[in-house]
Amino acid sequence: MRMNLDGQLALVAGVADDQGFGWSIAKALHAAGAKVILACWPPAMGILTKSLDRGKLDMTLPGLSEERTEFKIEKIYALDAVYDSMDFVPEDIRTSKRYQDVGDFTIQGLKKRIKEDFGDGALTIAVHSLANGPEVQKPLLETSREGYLAANSASSYSFVSMVREFSPIMRKNGSFLCLSYLASEKVIPGYGGGMSSAKAALESDTRVLAYEAGQEYGHRVNSISAGALASRAARSIGEINKMIDFGAKRAPLKSALAPKEVGSAAAFLCSDLASGITGINLYVDKGMHAMGLCPEGGL
Repeated sequence: MRMNLDGQLALVAGVADDQGFGWSIAKALHAAGAKVILACWPPAMGILTKSLDRGKLDMTLPGLSEERTEFKIEKIYALDAVYDSMDFVPEDIRTSKRYQDVGDFTIQGLKKRIKEDFGDGALTIAVHSLANGPEVQKPLLETSREGYLAANSASSYSFVSMVREFSPIMRKNGSFLCLSYLASEKVIPGYGGGMSSAKAALESDTRVLAYEAGQEYGHRVNSISAGALASRAARSIGEINKMIDFGAKRAPLKSALAPKEVGSAAAFLCSDLASGITGINLYVDKGMHAMGLCPEGGL
């Protein structure tokens, strides 16, 4: 059985470089045959496009047939998923140099541009690889209300908004996917600022959205709980290296988690091979989620 996404259009939101899970998911979707479009945070758009133009990004697709050996991106859009529409964008953001000249960077703006560029019903897959917590290095007890709500807005409500806005323009029986982390259900010191709460909300919302979007549109909604990865974005978490080391010592599988492993799992969940799967949280973390007391001690 071959994973076949030929003729499908996939959006991966939250890609700014070639180091994170979002990039690997996008490559895996393209490897399976999908046309891929990316959505990038406006302040990072320049870096991403320049790196792409200068050939500094890993575009290889190893192990594929000769006709599809390099990652091809159909289009890159600006997206700040904190904002549903331009009506909610503060004036200082509208006039910021980092946001000028990128057009409508809201979720509704992205929906409109995808519809204009590819047509109504062209989109079949939407991946939410977005997370941000301005106070992520603070313990929860020291997190401000503003920081807590900001983390949940950017990291979890944005997925609700994406499913709401993109479902009507998506081909029936489409697929939505988001990325979570073990901190949603276990205590991970150093993953603070309300981010653990945001991931817990994201997983709960996945189940509810699976029901609602499934009933109304026939779409599937799933999440992947990926292991820790020292991506550029994750380096803002001061304890990220400790999280990786902890997993390496205690996970059932000792090999380091590779982004492509998350990418392959994501492509599977978005394909017809998983047509009967919705509302799940799939662990791709070398088995770390299954562990309690380990031989070395600790949780």
